[in-house]
Amino acid sequence: MRDMHLTLRLSRDLARAVSRWAKAHGVAKSQVVRDAVAAYVGVALPAPAPSDQIGVLTARAAAARWASLPHLSREEAGGLAGGIAASRTSLPRAASPWE
Repeated sequence: MRDMHLTLRLSRDLARAVSRWAKAHGVAKSQVVRDAVAAYVGVALPAPAPSDQIGVLTARAAAARWASLPHLSREEAGGLAGGIAASRTSLPRAASPWE
């Protein structure tokens, strides 16, 4: 089935909400709107084509991104670990909701 083009107007707030939701979930804005309209009118959609999916992160890309991020020095990491350990001993134990 061939897709049809549809133009619609959204309020600024609604357009921003669609954009935020799409970015947070890694999908195209068009896909968000298609899914919402389909749910509204009660039509099941086929799975989206791979070209509709954005923000796919491969292991290679994740490794490259990780390598480019700043990391703690050995001293900073030791200080962080010591601070966490000290906090565990100085803070009162949280009460269990099951007790």
